[in-house]
Amino acid sequence: MIEEFVKASLAQDVGRGDLYALVEPSVASSAKIIAKSDGIVAGQEYVDVLAQLENFEINWFKSDSQSFAKGDVIATIAGDSHTLLRIERTLLNMLLHASSIATLTNKYAKIIEPYGVKLLDTRKTRPMLRVFEKYASRCGGAVNHRMGLDDSLMIKDTHLKTIENLASYIHRARTKIPFTSKIEVEAETYEIAQEAMQSGADIVMCDNMTPQQIQEVVLYKDKNFPHILLEASGNISLETIESYALSGVDAISSGSMIHQANWIDVSMKMD
Repeated sequence: MIEEFVKASLAQDVGRGDLYALVEPSVASSAKIIAKSDGIVAGQEYVDVLAQLENFEINWFKSDSQSFAKGDVIATIAGDSHTLLRIERTLLNMLLHASSIATLTNKYAKIIEPYGVKLLDTRKTRPMLRVFEKYASRCGGAVNHRMGLDDSLMIKDTHLKTIENLASYIHRARTKIPFTSKIEVEAETYEIAQEAMQSGADIVMCDNMTPQQIQEVVLYKDKNFPHILLEASGNISLETIESYALSGVDAISSGSMIHQANWIDVSMKMD
C-alpha cells in the first residue's frame, strides 16, 4: 500500500517527465533535508520507499517520532542530479504533511501523558489519505481509533434515531458482528450514557459534554460498570484537553490534530 501511494504521488508531480533533464546532463549530487522550524518527524517509512523506487541513497539523522529543532539536518540524500531534482517535491510533501500532523499531535499527547489517558485520532481524514495521516498521528503519540466502519460497531447519534430499543439492538448485534469487534455508543447526555452502559456497550463516547458532566458519567460507570471504557470527544482543543484528561476518562479523541495541523517548514538544499 505504501509503495502504491508513493508511486502515485510521484507520478502526479512528475507527469510526463522533468523538463530540466532535457537540457542539463545528470551529475553525481547530494543534498540535505533541513528543518526551518521545530517539529516531530513523520514520513520516514514513505520516503524510504521513494528512495528504493528511485534508487537514491538517504541517511537519516532524525527518525519517525523524534523531535527536531530549527536548523537541524533531518537527512542527507545522494544520487544523480536528475533523480534528486525530480523527487524533491514529492519527498518534501510527504515529509511535511506527515511531520506537521505528528507535530500537532505530539502537543496534545504531551499534555495528557501525565494522566495515563490515551489520545485517539478519528476518521476525519482527507479522502484517500487515511492510512498516511493516521500513520502520522501515531508518530506524534496518538493511538489509532477506527481505520474504517468495519473496525468496530460505532452507534452514533444518527444511528440512535433509527433504533427503537438499544439493548435489543446490541443483543442482536452480538450475534452478527465478529466476535472480536467492540460496540461503542455515542452519548450526548448523562441519561444516554447510562442507557448505553445498561444496554451492554463496551465503550461509551461522551460527545460534546463538559468535563463536569463527564465526571458524573465516570462516577456512575465506576460504581456500576467498571469494565466499560469511556471516551471523551467533541470540540477538544489544546486549551481544553487537560480538563478532559482530569475527568477520569480512559481516552480522548480529536480530529483536530489531523485536520487542523499547519505545515511546518522543511526544505532541501543541494550541496
